[in-house]
Amino acid sequence: MSIALNHTIVAARDKKASAQFLADILGLEVSPQYGPFIPVQIPNGVTLDYMDTDTAAPITPQHYAFLVSEADFDEILARVQESGLTYWADPFHRIVNEINTNDGGRGAYFDDPNGHNLEILTRPYGSGTD
Repeated sequence: MSIALNHTIVAARDKKASAQFLADILGLEVSPQYGPFIPVQIPNGVTLDYMDTDTAAPITPQHYAFLVSEADFDEILARVQESGLTYWADPFHRIVNEINTNDGGRGAYFDDPNGHNLEILTRPYGSGTD
């Protein structure tokens, strides 16, 4: 059996601005609009398809984690810091402006403009020792 995640839809107040935010922070490009979606393709082929939501309805925050190389982590974290974003070492947003070293790698969490919790990590969970 071959199963792979192809895309997921990300709720946004402004799909263009939200897609551009993610692309800028991760060092990626925004793809052309496809129907009601503005996609950002991740190098493994998965796309995050941003879609505008009803402005009266609250957006339920989701969590999106990106496995990155050590070099990419440094570059992304630098862009997060240069953007003036707060970041955390933990998913509960308790350890401010620090990174974690879970599983012998590095990780950090930050929010996008819609309140989605974004994570960058250099080692998959359970792949090493704390």
